[in-house]
Amino acid sequence: MLWTANQIIRKLSTSSNYYQNKLKLALIGQSLFGQEVYTNIRKQGHKVVGVFTVPDKDGKADPLAVAAQKDGTPVFKFPRWRVKGKPIPEVVEAYKAVGAELNVMPFCSQFIPMEVIDHPAYGSIIYHPSILPLHRGASAINWTLIQGDKKAGFSIFWADDGLDTGPILLQRECPVEPNDTVDSLYNRFLFPEGIKAMVESVQLIADGKAPRINQTEEGASYEGIQKKSNAKVNLAQPAEAIHNWIRGHDKVPGAWSVIDGQLLVRNLQFEDGKMIPASKYFSSGDTTSMELTDDEKKMAEEIRSIWNGILGNIAVIEETTDFFKSGAASMDVVRLVEEVKQKCGGVQLQNEDVYMATTFQDFIQMFVRRLRGEDQEEEMVIDYVAKYVNNMTVKMPWQCFINGKFEDAEDGKTADTINPADGSVICKVAYSSVGDVDRAVAAAKEAFEVGPWGRMNPRDRGSLLYKLADLMEENQEELATIESMDSGAVYTLALKTHVGMSIQTFRYFAGWCDKIQGKTIPINQARPNRNLTFTRKEPLGVCAIVIPWNYPLMMLAWKSAACLAAGNTLVLKPAQVTPLSALKFAELTVKAGIPKGVINIIPGSGGMVGQRMSDHPDIRKLGFTGSTPIGKQIMKSCALSNLKKVSLELGGKSPLIIFSDCDMDKAVRMGMSSVFFNKGENCIAAGRLFVEESIHDEYIRRVVEEIKKMNVGDPLDRATDHGPQNHKAHMDKLVEYCEVGLKEGATLVYGGKQVDRPGFFMEPTLFTDVEDHMFIAKEESFGPIMVVSKFKDGDIDGVLQRANDTEFGLASGVFTRDINKAMYVSERLDAGTVFVNTYNKTDVASPFGGFKQSGFGKDLGEDALNEYLKTKAVTVEY
Repeated sequence: MLWTANQIIRKLSTSSNYYQNKLKLALIGQSLFGQEVYTNIRKQGHKVVGVFTVPDKDGKADPLAVAAQKDGTPVFKFPRWRVKGKPIPEVVEAYKAVGAELNVMPFCSQFIPMEVIDHPAYGSIIYHPSILPLHRGASAINWTLIQGDKKAGFSIFWADDGLDTGPILLQRECPVEPNDTVDSLYNRFLFPEGIKAMVESVQLIADGKAPRINQTEEGASYEGIQKKSNAKVNLAQPAEAIHNWIRGHDKVPGAWSVIDGQLLVRNLQFEDGKMIPASKYFSSGDTTSMELTDDEKKMAEEIRSIWNGILGNIAVIEETTDFFKSGAASMDVVRLVEEVKQKCGGVQLQNEDVYMATTFQDFIQMFVRRLRGEDQEEEMVIDYVAKYVNNMTVKMPWQCFINGKFEDAEDGKTADTINPADGSVICKVAYSSVGDVDRAVAAAKEAFEVGPWGRMNPRDRGSLLYKLADLMEENQEELATIESMDSGAVYTLALKTHVGMSIQTFRYFAGWCDKIQGKTIPINQARPNRNLTFTRKEPLGVCAIVIPWNYPLMMLAWKSAACLAAGNTLVLKPAQVTPLSALKFAELTVKAGIPKGVINIIPGSGGMVGQRMSDHPDIRKLGFTGSTPIGKQIMKSCALSNLKKVSLELGGKSPLIIFSDCDMDKAVRMGMSSVFFNKGENCIAAGRLFVEESIHDEYIRRVVEEIKKMNVGDPLDRATDHGPQNHKAHMDKLVEYCEVGLKEGATLVYGGKQVDRPGFFMEPTLFTDVEDHMFIAKEESFGPIMVVSKFKDGDIDGVLQRANDTEFGLASGVFTRDINKAMYVSERLDAGTVFVNTYNKTDVASPFGGFKQSGFGKDLGEDALNEYLKTKAVTVEY
């Protein structure tokens, strides 16, 4: 039957007739049927200006989307058109922008608003698989068979605000054969003829010849959706009615019946989905086989011959033959999978499928279910907020992400997230409670202890992280746009650094998954016994991660990639003011195949969500990036609760020393970057520059020249150098910081004020004559404020003492052409990172973390893995 349908499709695809009148069409729908309608309409010369279909499922696009994208037709994948009965304005606007003259809806599972239905000049036409007004609503083909109709068919009608009640444009019908099933009826008539009729209908409209025949209510019927709960067979009725009921609910078919004075049931399906021949119901034998179609039987015999070829020592492949007990090894698994894929219709199998279905009958059952599409998981439902911005439609989840699903906060509360470029509300985001944290931790604990993640081969875990990185790369423009809107990052920087380094981080740690290892240790032997001592590196369990607002996605990646590579599960709290890229990331984890419960994202306040994470007895590790005072509170709570392992990346006041023998051009350029990179919202920003006295004035003059060239503006504008500060409270703090500097006697050379425009823009600012006792010399601004002090020529030890005179020790830098001086200074600077003749040059392979009150523990590099592992020593006597 599948072969026949394909032959029909090929015949349709090779025929083309060109008419004089052509239309601009929007195709709204999905499935192979939608794809064929799209292809054949375009062959007739009509222009499809937009395809509106369903989102990708498990990273795989709908056939209609695949065909349209291949042709370069604009494709929109809205998960929904309405929220709570109201059209989503951004979605409707995106639709209207394509300028369609007619909507063609070959098969559409979504509810389309009337604003869209009525918008085109010619309205909308819909395909429905029944002879209207019979069998309005869903499951029309099923009800045609259930009711014992002698005729089946389809209608193409003009859409109105009723349920399949619009005027008829065209109808076709065919006889129902006694043994027709849903599939046979669809493949024989409804599919091929429906495609032709949709194309014909479009041309009738283009030629001005399309009728509008009002439906009569006489004989009209509406039946509900057929599902398991209402599919019980009533045996107290004639055999023909039972036969119709069974075939009307049948899929391939599974059950069957023959009418000849008695009812013969050939197949039974159980609650767990297993199907067996009815004749074996009372036997103790096979309970896992299924009734197969003729095509499936041919494929099963082909697979049997493949098994025979691999298992040469087995004369006959029985239903109970076990692949591995018959001598197969891992290489045979690869051969089996590849031969089946090659010879049996391209069904996608993986090596893991063989290990899960080791007997021949189980393998065939698994294969057939895969062939029929019966093992696909339910599509994830996401209530997106969609916005058309940066020449694209971005779709942003806004709910908590717990146990693989997006859901409202327990108490239904939300909070606004603000666009710092203009102060407008982007959307409302779930405001999580303690109960939400508890549910997320419970999901993570279950995923670690009993889910597939904890039992997964490390190499397979790495493959999933590689796939996640690939999906991030595929969606990098959308991620960067969300990051720019939510955090104020300049789009080009968001694309290269915020998102780009996040992708690199996941790829780096994906490669570590199968390289985590302990070691053997020679110990003193207590004769005559012999001993073996070795260590194991094991995951900690449930880990909590709390990230800041300056690099929302990158900070997520720096911590969670190492955490996941080590085999842990996690609960992550994004910053309250920048939650959107973390929630978009959660969506991609599902598409990557990360098992449910492994990753949970809980947006909300630090005082509630963060505190509960610190206190929770089932969390074994907490990683935090943020301020030093909050880090101290977290450390205290983690100690008092259950002595959680803690890693902290906290505040900084990083010194940058510029000697007179530096490359001046480079020192100016990199000095600017050390302060103004990411609007100064950079944990390793040079909080204080020490410039040697002989070049001080020249250095300041050149810095002022460069500041004046900076373009402050819309972060989505590619020409912008400097975007808005992250949020209003921070903006106000920076203005106050500058006022304190002035009051204490520092010289304000440039800036120091908020830019007079909507949003939270701060002027790039330069202070000189800053003395060691001043507030701005000691405290971090975390903004675009350059603080410069002089030091006497040749006074290396003096400037080192001043540079180290801080309670912080995150990063530092030195510019000089003298390699001996550079090495001397780098050895004595008391900071976790020292940059020599460069700045901000971090890499995923290099450990990152601070000293003193800048925290402890490392992100990135091999060292980061140890933050999420525990070492177990094992001694064996033999």
